[in-house]
Amino acid sequence: MYDVGQLIGGTWTPGSGSARLTVLNPADSTPVTTLAVATEADAAAAVKAARDAAPLWSRTPAGARAAALHAAADAVEAAADELAGIMNAEMGKPVDGAKDSIGAGVGTLRQYAELGPTHRGRTLAGDDEAIDLMAYGPRGVVAVVTPWNDPVAVSCGLLGAALVTGNTVVYKPSERTPATGWRLAQLLAPHFPDGVFSLLSGDGTVGAALASAEVDVVAHVGSTATGRAIAAACASTGAKALLENGGSDPLIVDADVDPAWAAQQAALGSFANSGQICVAVERIYAHRDIADAFLRELAEQAKTWAGDIGPLVDTRLREAVHAQVSAAVQDGARVLSGGEVPDGPGAYYPPTVLADCTDDMAVLREETFGPVAPVVVVDSFGEALARAAESPYGLAATVLTGSMSHAQQAWRELPVGTVKVNAVFGGAPGGAAHPRGGSGQGFGYGPELLDEMTVMKAVHLEAPPTGW
Repeated sequence: MYDVGQLIGGTWTPGSGSARLTVLNPADSTPVTTLAVATEADAAAAVKAARDAAPLWSRTPAGARAAALHAAADAVEAAADELAGIMNAEMGKPVDGAKDSIGAGVGTLRQYAELGPTHRGRTLAGDDEAIDLMAYGPRGVVAVVTPWNDPVAVSCGLLGAALVTGNTVVYKPSERTPATGWRLAQLLAPHFPDGVFSLLSGDGTVGAALASAEVDVVAHVGSTATGRAIAAACASTGAKALLENGGSDPLIVDADVDPAWAAQQAALGSFANSGQICVAVERIYAHRDIADAFLRELAEQAKTWAGDIGPLVDTRLREAVHAQVSAAVQDGARVLSGGEVPDGPGAYYPPTVLADCTDDMAVLREETFGPVAPVVVVDSFGEALARAAESPYGLAATVLTGSMSHAQQAWRELPVGTVKVNAVFGGAPGGAAHPRGGSGQGFGYGPELLDEMTVMKAVHLEAPPTGW
């Protein structure tokens, strides 16, 4: 059993409150973690410690900040097996997949350690008797509020970018994976001066307290509802809101692709990590010419995946996923695979394929975040594009097509931050995109994330007059 507290100003403490939460293993419902819920007073103390530490850390040479981040990355890499075990126990991700995710987080820390010292400023063409330049500096105190579905990799990105650019950080991991965040904090914090890195544990009340505190940035990855509450709080305080929120990512299956291959891609996008991925495939638009063959293959893929996926994070999420599936069936969808809550302990839900879906079903309109593949049959590629674009979300989309003109049309017209052609996952490191609509605002990855964590200042320098 993990017992999680707070790190405030370099000191580990249970915090000032008495409220506690317990996290259950989603595979068997046994207790895994107990955590003390931080109070508003704890949040205020952590923010004050970060504010007090900010001047010295901002003046620390960029190379020294990068060296600290490299050392932190080494510590996380050395503890990858332990972290993977905690992730598996708290949110059900299979250990091998958890280790891959932690490896991605380590790579992100190293990426920002390398990019930080070279973060751009620029000189301006002005008067020959003067020097004009654009110089950057840290924003100040950054509140980092992270999700449970990929708790190490997402945290490493936001924390690494904030720290290497000279900001101080107050880190609040999800209440569904508190021990994962707590152990990550134990690995990172020793490499930074006291107050530069603090940890607050607890539920949504802690995140709300942080968003309303005197911070300069709130960086949040999580639900759209929470993101909008954070944006409202930031509008009141003047802090910058950096948000990557919910999504309902479409997959378009064109008429000219192999249906078996398309089904493999659709299954990977829909069922990996039990569908608990920000850019998971959540709605599929298949061309009528290959729809029947595609659906047959996808149902077979679901059966293959059934023995390989872990549970959902908890029974609360499983109930929400099953409610969407049940409502779709009531409104005319056909279940080709899955669709039933299994007997036994834990929060397992089977890979589910739904045919005859319509746009007014919640399983298409809303974020599902479970292993569900709802399929809509369309008569043309243009119809697929139009229906895929009709969403309040704008995180990512995938297009499977053999037509270069269709690929070009798709990436230009789809109102999302990321478009993937002929692969549901993948992409070069360092890519960055702007999510749209209910999916958030601001860059969450790549060198551009360093821009989000810094402020630019225009400087004009002239020599004093001669004769002084």
